Amino acid sequence: MKISVRPATTFEDVKTMVGPKRPDANVCWCLSYRIPSRDNVALRGPARGELVEQLCRQDPPPGVLAYDGDEVVGWAGVQPRAGTGFARNRKIPHVDSVDVWSVWCIRVRPGHRGKGISHSLLAGAVDFARGQGAPALEGYPVDNQGRKVDLTMAYVGTRKLFESAGFTKTADTNSVLNGFPRVLMRLDLG
Repeated sequence: MKISVRPATTFEDVKTMVGPKRPDANVCWCLSYRIPSRDNVALRGPARGELVEQLCRQDPPPGVLAYDGDEVVGWAGVQPRAGTGFARNRKIPHVDSVDVWSVWCIRVRPGHRGKGISHSLLAGAVDFARGQGAPALEGYPVDNQGRKVDLTMAYVGTRKLFESAGFTKTADTNSVLNGFPRVLMRLDLG
């Protein structure tokens, strides 16, 4: 299996990865960290998908997609931190004034998990951010110390995943997800 990772410019593929089964559902669409909380709560039903479709046409697009041949199998949300909820998040610290990018969501489709696709997605997010001129990339995974993470909460990744991609722990956070502390992991891209 050869996985390729590309910028998320194809809305239908993003929809396959993060959209709901019903268009009127109020699921995340990977917007909860992408837009201010108040806007996220106010945005309902089909308007959520319409916003994501607009984001797919922007430069840079909202993230990257992993493909096994022509089939989309994964998603990673990656953008400049200044344009995400992490710019204002009180639980995730800012360690300096560098205009870092953030990767906050890594999702692999059911039936394709356990094949290393999350590693390919994170590597693709690194390449994408570097190609956009990002000086560094941050992630905020759980430090689960090898224990099982509930699949609905695994989207943030694990410390081990980020370490295997060359990231180092830069700071503790005040954020906890699924009972595990989240840590700030960083990779300099310069």
